[in-house]
Amino acid sequence: MGIKQDEIEIRVRYAETDQMGVVHHGNYALYLEMARIEWLRKLNISYRKMEEEGIGLPVVSMALNFKKPILYDDVIKVKTQLKKAPTAMVEFDYEILNDLGQIMCTASVVLAFLDMKTKRPTRPPKYFLDALNG
Repeated sequence: MGIKQDEIEIRVRYAETDQMGVVHHGNYALYLEMARIEWLRKLNISYRKMEEEGIGLPVVSMALNFKKPILYDDVIKVKTQLKKAPTAMVEFDYEILNDLGQIMCTASVVLAFLDMKTKRPTRPPKYFLDALNG
């Protein structure tokens, strides 16, 4: 497979924190999605194009392990790694690190390739697999 790993930087916005200035747990899913979409974009895979062609990629499961709190204005790195070659499912592992390189959170997300007309699982598009092998 080609690019299996990527990372993005995000600066935590005030609106993403709770009353204690800590990132609210609900925002972690957003950070993971942002990282995953950038991972796809760097492979020249368009989420929009997949959807226009009738293939959805809904989340099937998500697991997060919080190690340390992330605070307002922190700059974090979200590392995304493809766990294994996709089938009807695609699995990603993540690490969220602070600017000192400390692991703040680890996560895994499983998504399914879904035929949006039949609402049934399907294989990944050929261009998706080609991009991984390119």
